[in-house]
Amino acid sequence: MTDDREYGKAYPVAKAIVKPVTKVLWRIHTTGMHNVPEDGAAIFCPNHISFFDSIVLPAVLPRRISYVGKAEYLDSWKTKYIFPAVGMIPIDRGGGSASQRALDTAARVLGRGEFFGIYPEGTRSRDGVLHRGRTGAARLALRTGAPIIPVGICGTDLIQPAGASVPRPFTSCQVNIGAPIDVTRYLDRQDDHMLLRQLTDEVMYEIRKLSGQEYVDTYAGSKPEQPPAEVAAEPAPAPSPEPARVPVLPDGSVADDRDDDNEILDVRASSADVLAQWWS
Repeated sequence: MTDDREYGKAYPVAKAIVKPVTKVLWRIHTTGMHNVPEDGAAIFCPNHISFFDSIVLPAVLPRRISYVGKAEYLDSWKTKYIFPAVGMIPIDRGGGSASQRALDTAARVLGRGEFFGIYPEGTRSRDGVLHRGRTGAARLALRTGAPIIPVGICGTDLIQPAGASVPRPFTSCQVNIGAPIDVTRYLDRQDDHMLLRQLTDEVMYEIRKLSGQEYVDTYAGSKPEQPPAEVAAEPAPAPSPEPARVPVLPDGSVADDRDDDNEILDVRASSADVLAQWWS
């Protein structure tokens, strides 16, 4: 297995090309650059409304930021070399927990004092609202002690709307970088589910303020419940199985982290998805 430090060797070259190109083709307004650490590790958590988000954030940050991506991208000659060169760390999604391997990889990156990017919604919001966050960033922060930096991105959905294969030039967007959330006082509570959810909700609250989005307490990509179809006659009710028992936490809330555990870090949502669309 290749050390993840091998990936991103061409990042300075790629950044030197991408940054001036983005300045010419798009007007990117930024606020909160004083919240970006000059050194040391940090976990950046932006909202996700467009494929273009993964181009905008690396373009404005003064230091390298890494994401994880699907190892399948390395199967294509078009993406085999460029993706690792610009810092995508491939994760094999087969044979075990891909999310746990992504978490381990992210921890190594942060352990070297680098930036790591996570979309806490897990995938792109197709309805434009801010969805419930998954606990991966909180888990990673408590494991490494790195601060979480919320980011609100606005306007990238106009630059590259859903279904658009390439971004629209000469359009503007906004990147608002929030104050770091320090987790060092909680490092002895890594397995506390209530704390993970509390930190995640705090991150989503800050992202909502920075992005101006409406917040909905459902995971992005969740299918809405469909109303039952009309029938001519109501059939006799069949005996229903006993519902699964879900533990109730001391504060009365339901302890249901099935989605969180299944998607600690969503390998699907990465800068690789952007480049894959452009290179296909």
